[in-house]
Amino acid sequence: MDPDEPSPAPAVDPTSPTTTATTTTATTMRAVVLTAHGGPEVLEVRSVPRPTPGPGEVLVEVAAAGCNNTDLWTREGAYDTPASGPAGWLGPMDLPRVQGADVAGRVVACGPDVDEALLDARVLVDPAVYGPGGDDALPVDVLGSERDGGFAEYVVVPAARAHRVDDSPLSDTELASLPIAYGTALGMLERAALPSGATVLVTGASGGVGLAAVQLAAARGLRVVAVCSGAKGEEVRRAGADAVVDRTRGRVAADAAAAAPDGYDGVVDVVAGPLLADGLGLLRPGGRWVVAGALDGWEVTLDVRRLYLADLALVGSTMHTPRVFDLLVDLARRGAVRPVVAATFGLPEVGAAQERLARREHVGKLVVVP
Repeated sequence: MDPDEPSPAPAVDPTSPTTTATTTTATTMRAVVLTAHGGPEVLEVRSVPRPTPGPGEVLVEVAAAGCNNTDLWTREGAYDTPASGPAGWLGPMDLPRVQGADVAGRVVACGPDVDEALLDARVLVDPAVYGPGGDDALPVDVLGSERDGGFAEYVVVPAARAHRVDDSPLSDTELASLPIAYGTALGMLERAALPSGATVLVTGASGGVGLAAVQLAAARGLRVVAVCSGAKGEEVRRAGADAVVDRTRGRVAADAAAAAPDGYDGVVDVVAGPLLADGLGLLRPGGRWVVAGALDGWEVTLDVRRLYLADLALVGSTMHTPRVFDLLVDLARRGAVRPVVAATFGLPEVGAAQERLARREHVGKLVVVP
């Protein structure tokens, strides 16, 4: 028998969590396991025990799982600090680990104390577990980082984080593109608090979060100026950008100023680096610069007088909150925004997907289909 294939199905255990008639009773599954911090070679396809949902949990058969930069950086241990050494998104992480925060699929088993009406439901999974704070709480645990995620045939998640999307017109791969990228972008736009008709600059606009921000901002009636390479400009325009700044010209701040002579009400930034320091003058008085990434460098020197003399706000935004994810689920149910899927990969191709993601030659999302 191939060691990567599930073993033959045993007899059904009547004491196991409730399952649907279509649920496999195999006790193992295939998963891509992160065995250490490093390059793609530390990812292994293995046959592992299929997880069992505990109290308040459900077992989801994974239909699709999106790839994110956070997968790369977690694999590399790039979130390290002098005290922690190599670390995952929210700190040192236990290995081995199954990555994959973005999950769309079908509920095939319910743990104790879970409403069995969820069985067979098509769901979009919120990857976060939150700390105190109610609807505006911040994540303290993320699927695929602090617990095993969706680069597998099955995943266990809290039932409260499995949102029904039975009638969504979006495909499974489109749904699986939403949680991290679109949740992060929507959280940034919520924190920017821009009214319809305002002008927003979006950096890194051809990537997952950037393209999501372009689509979501356009859907909110904002005028969108997008920064990306000129080769990807037409695709970014199709996503909703009103104007495109070609970053390869090497004069982003000047070209962005020319694209919006009256200035910007907000900036949605996943790039940071020199643009953050040089570009604060692009904002109108009272404007907001919201940053959720540092693709061009995390260490920035800026003149704080430019902040307080113009009543500007520099806002950090990690990802979504429960309130923001509820907004995202509503968009998914209505199909109000259709994610751009650049390519799909099988489970054995997760390493290749991450290598392609690192090259940043595509536009949109890369999705794993188990």
